Amino acid sequence: MSKQGKTNKITVTAVRKMKENGEKIAMLTAYDYSTAGIVDDSGIDIILVGDSLGMVVLGYDSTLPVTMDEMVHHTKTVTRATSRAMVIADMPFMSYQASLDDALLNAGRLMKEAQAHGVKLEGGREVAELVRRLTAAGIPVMAHLGLTPQSVNIFGGYKVQGKSDAAAAALKENAKIIEEAGAFSLVLECVPAELAREITQSLSIPTIGIGAGVDCDGQVLVVNDMLGMFDRFTPKFVKKYADLNGVMKEAIGRYVDEVKASRFPDDDHSF
Repeated sequence: MSKQGKTNKITVTAVRKMKENGEKIAMLTAYDYSTAGIVDDSGIDIILVGDSLGMVVLGYDSTLPVTMDEMVHHTKTVTRATSRAMVIADMPFMSYQASLDDALLNAGRLMKEAQAHGVKLEGGREVAELVRRLTAAGIPVMAHLGLTPQSVNIFGGYKVQGKSDAAAAALKENAKIIEEAGAFSLVLECVPAELAREITQSLSIPTIGIGAGVDCDGQVLVVNDMLGMFDRFTPKFVKKYADLNGVMKEAIGRYVDEVKASRFPDDDHSF
């Protein structure tokens, strides 16, 4: 469990101090009330209501179809369940790209309606002005560079980013731009470990890695992946800490067998 202690609410200030103190930041996704409560009770620092819910909860083939209404709905359920963790909500595709005014209103929905503690958005230089507008309005922003899933069609798939010298230089530049714009933290996804280390050391804001090596200030995984619930595809950077897919199938299979054989409900489970 974090040194912050389970009862102390994690804030932007607390996250910054964790980097200053060399304390690693633990972050996981959650998309529903029950899971969020378990994650919060387990001592996680930040819960991300990611647009990854499109694939692991809603059954889409990418994050692109996720709507603002879906993000607000799922974020509401997570914030109701948490007492300690900071809850960050993803801004879904096209909720912030069209105009600054639309972006401000949509981020405001996640803060006001869903009671998130901050929002996450993808991009560097191109979203710097938006980051400034949001932070000026009192909305904490977590930025996201490297493999940005909402740009998967431009990248031509889910590929490691920053491998060439030019691409690495661009990532470093964008990281500094986004820091100067006011982001309080930065997710680095599928970035070579050495490059992620260099970016982390160059910034005063914490970096959160996912497939970016151990030298980031923190780590994030999709909870369904690390618990072994979502087994259609497992990225290289995912470590499975449990096999809930197998556990759930075994339990449900036993239930089906007992119902078919009239062994459930028995006297102990009947009125």
